[in-house]
Order: sequence, then structure tokens, then C-alpha cells
Amino acid sequence: MNETNPHTFHIPVMGLGFTIDTPLKVARFGISSALSLADDHLMEQMREFYAGEYGRPFSPISPKSDDYRAKRITAYLNLVHDIVNQQVEQLRSDTFEADSELTRYFELLPEGSPVKRSYLAMCASNDEKQESLAADLRQAVTAGAIDVNIMTKVDKTNYAPDGTPLPPEYSDASAALRGFALSNLRSSVILSAGLNPRLYGYFEKFDNFFPDGDGRLTKRIILKVSDYRSALIQGKLLAKKGLWVSEFRIESGLNCGGHAFVSDGVLLGPIMEAFKTQREVLYAELKSLCDAALAGKGRQGFSKDPVQRITVQGGIGTVGEDRFLRDYYQLDGTGWGSPFLLVPEATNVDDDTLGKLVNAQPDDFYLSEASPLGVPFHNFRPSSSEEQRKSRVAKNRPGSPCHKKFLSFNTEFTEKPICTASRQYQNLKLKEAREKYPDEQAYQQAAAAIVEKDCLCEGLAAPAVLTNGIPPKHNLKAVTICPGPNMVYFSKIASLKEMVNHIYGKISLLNERFRSNLFVNELRLYIDYLKKEIEKHQHDFTEKQGVHYRTFRDNLLLGIEYYRSLIPSMQRYAQTNIDDMKTAMADAEKILLGLTVFDVKKPILQPV
Repeated sequence: MNETNPHTFHIPVMGLGFTIDTPLKVARFGISSALSLADDHLMEQMREFYAGEYGRPFSPISPKSDDYRAKRITAYLNLVHDIVNQQVEQLRSDTFEADSELTRYFELLPEGSPVKRSYLAMCASNDEKQESLAADLRQAVTAGAIDVNIMTKVDKTNYAPDGTPLPPEYSDASAALRGFALSNLRSSVILSAGLNPRLYGYFEKFDNFFPDGDGRLTKRIILKVSDYRSALIQGKLLAKKGLWVSEFRIESGLNCGGHAFVSDGVLLGPIMEAFKTQREVLYAELKSLCDAALAGKGRQGFSKDPVQRITVQGGIGTVGEDRFLRDYYQLDGTGWGSPFLLVPEATNVDDDTLGKLVNAQPDDFYLSEASPLGVPFHNFRPSSSEEQRKSRVAKNRPGSPCHKKFLSFNTEFTEKPICTASRQYQNLKLKEAREKYPDEQAYQQAAAAIVEKDCLCEGLAAPAVLTNGIPPKHNLKAVTICPGPNMVYFSKIASLKEMVNHIYGKISLLNERFRSNLFVNELRLYIDYLKKEIEKHQHDFTEKQGVHYRTFRDNLLLGIEYYRSLIPSMQRYAQTNIDDMKTAMADAEKILLGLTVFDVKKPILQPV
């Protein structure tokens, strides 16, 4: 893995299939990206496909073989590693001509980077000096990181053929970690969706997450976190095992794609302020714990102070926002996710879904309860998976066939866990609801909630096989796509060069819709979420809920005051409409103070 990223942004993991091969598309241009390790079936399909594309041998790994999940993951990651290395070597041997990939590499770099300045100097130099500079530049070509993502909540127990549970190291998340640990990649594993003590303990089984004989890390850990407290708790847990967190990726709770891990109303700005002011304290505490743990284990320590990056992602849409976040909060980079769904050179989105995204309206993007994980999930109304779900309900065959079983966690009706999106579960749950709710209106309301759960395992993987012309197994072609709310401001299919140029401010890919600052957009999302939660529970409101909603509301009010204090610092950044931001803060405060579901005399403005 590279200690430095040639670019100021990375492409986060998206779904299962959207970024499963993104490194093969962008890594040779120095762009870092992440792929999901959740679906070993999909990785096996992609390994077969790319082995054929690059003339490499392919030997299938049967699901009946021992430890097949980890072996499939290792095999795919090794193939990606080898192909990217091949691509980089080919790029280095290319010529500096107008349309060459070598020229493209340097043209895509941000203007302020030292390597880009050297490239521009070469272009302006005479022939004799140009040859020398060109040789240096070829050696400066660096691949972007090939990072992997493990969603810690997706960690079901697996079973032997005779039905007995396999040992904990064969659980989905542990097997995924083993697959990465045994691969040839020198990169990072991103842990998302919260703390998993069993998985965190399993890291200790692999030497390459500890400093090597030279005091360097072969494989690294990135934590995706929602706030400073989460970073501190998880970071300390790992540090006490001698495991170093090389990056904290802060993600907006609501203004992001996929699953939405909603905070208690604590907004992105105040969260990043905590990281900014406490960064050195966090580093020192984790470093002290990690050093002590390494010494206690008799392991090699670090040869020099290890890097710890802080980045942010979720809802960024303009160069002004990107620069402000990096400058003001002293960040090491930003993540740009959903807009890249409109970049076929970077992600997998089938033509049908791509056309629907281009023509999408604001109401097409919504926060749903479709995920079997029980976590709010950003959804897209015109998607073929949503059409399929409704069609099944209309035919009185709700639910999905459950082939992959990655989200099988429910034991209400069965001893062995099943998925709440499965046909088996929904039939049983609907039968229970019919007996429980004799009133037809009450039954219909309960039934709607039951059948809203949809199969993410197949839907989020489908784009990768459809885009690459791979026959989908079981003929399941419906696509689930989960863009963040920021997607509403992008409507153009773009090239990789265009999207990178948008990020760096050379062009704008925003559509004609008026767009407020990302802080304003997130604040509005949180207010809408709070109002809907209150409305949902208006008939069974409890004192405990009242306390929770009051804390939620007060944290939003604290966020508004924070943003008001931040406005002077934002004024010099392009594309920040200060007057709109001031008006939005006043309107938001009025809405929050006008909520009457609990006593609102004067907010208790105490941070949580």
C-alpha cells in the first residue's frame, strides 16, 4: 500500500457489485478505491470473467470445498493485484503522446501535486531535458490503493454439510478477513457498521497486521466511523491488541449511500470539529497503547511513527466543499461515492438502471426499510428490484428466493436463521400478522412493513454480472441500487476524466437543480428523519422516546449554532451560498423549536 495517495479523493465501496472491479478500472491512474468482500459467489464469477479477459488460468473453487469462502476471496484479490501490477507496468512503458494512458495518468492528477508540477515542467522543457524528466516521471507512476471492505454486521455463522455450526473463524466476516490477510495485496481492510469484538480479536491471528521486521505494516486497518467517540472506543480496543488504525473514515449518518447509520442528531460539522481538535490526543493515546501491546507480545515495534489519516465522505458535491473540508478540518482526503455511479469507466451500472438515474427526479431517492439488517437503507424507486418486489406482492408471492443467505439472522420461526427478505420468512410473518391483527387496516399496515424487506444479496450484485455480460445465476436480473441523497444533483453520464475534473474544479457536472451546501442538506435530512420518527410513534409515545427525541433535537440545535459560527470561515470558498446557508439555519431552528410532541420551552444545549 502507498503511504501517500496521488489524488486527494478515493472512491468508497458501493454495494456489492458496483465497485467489485473498480480497482481494475482506476487503480493504474493512481486512484484509490474499495471493493466489498461480502459476496464470495460474485467474486468467483468475476475471477472467472477477468481470468478469461487477461488470458490467465482459472480453476473454480467449489462451495463444497473446505474454507471455500476465504479461498475464493484470496484468489480474486490476488488476480486483481496481478492485473493492476501488469497494467501499471504497461502504463510506465507507454509514450507521452496525447491520448496515451501514461499521459492520461498525469493529466488526471490534481494541479497542486508535486508530480503534476514535474509533468508540466517536462511538457515545457526542451528535448534533451525532457527525456530525463520523462524517465523520472515513469518511475513516479503509483497505483491507487486496492482496499477491501468488511461490513462487520454481516457475520453469520456457517454450517457444515451435516448441519452442525462451524467454528467461529468460519463465520462470514472472519472468513473474509482471512481471505484478505492471506492475499498478496499490500493495502487496507475497511471495517464498517460498528464494533465486532469477535472479528477484532481474530486480527491477532495474522502477522501482517503487525509491524514487520523493518517496523512497517504490510496490511492496514481503516475504521469507518460516525463520530469521535466511536473512533476512540474502537481504536483503543484494537490498539490494546497491538493493532494500529491507519485511517479513520468519517461518514455522514444520513447524507451517504447504502445503509444509513443515523447519529443522535449530531451533525457532520461538529463531528469533524471533534476530530480536528482531538486528533493529536487520539493519536498519542492509541500510539501509547499500541506500543505497549506490541512490547508485551514481544513483537517488533514501528521503525517510525505510523501514519494515521483522517478522511470524510458523504454528500460532497463541489470543489468548494471538498477544499473547505480538507483545508479547515485538516483532512487527508475525501470520499466521492454516488456521483461515480454515473461513470461507466469506474463502476458497474447496467444500461437500464443508468438511464433511470439520468432521468431521476428528487422523489425517486428515498430512505427505506428495505434492508434485512434492520438499518435504514437509501433506495431508488424506479429500480428493477423495487418493480420485482411489488410484482411479487401483487401476485401474492412476496419475498425472495434465498440462495446466498448472507443476511440470514432471524430465528423467530426457525432454529436455523433465515432472512427477513426471504419468501419463507415473509409467508410465516404474514400468517402471524393475520392472526395478530383482526382489524384489516391494522393488518395491511403490518403487512406493508413485512413485505418491504428486499433481497440485497442478489440485487446489489446483479449490476456487475449484467454489465460484464455474465449470465446471472438463477436468472435473477433485478438490480438494487442505493445512491445517497446527493445523487439528485447529478444527471449526466460522465467519463472518468470529466468526474475527476469536476472534483478538482475544472468543470461542473451538477445539473440545474438548486443545491444548498452539504451541511445544509444533511441538516434537512436529519430534521425530516426526526419528524417522521415522531410521527411513526405518535400513538405509542413513551417517556424514553421523548428523552431520545429531545436529545436528538438539541443536538441538531447545537449543530445549527456551530454552523453559524463557521460561516465566516466558509465565505472565501467558491460555490458556498452563504445567504442560503444563513436562511436555512434560521428555518431549521424554527422547525425544531416548533415541534410540539414534547415540552419545548428552552432547549438544553448540552452535547452528548
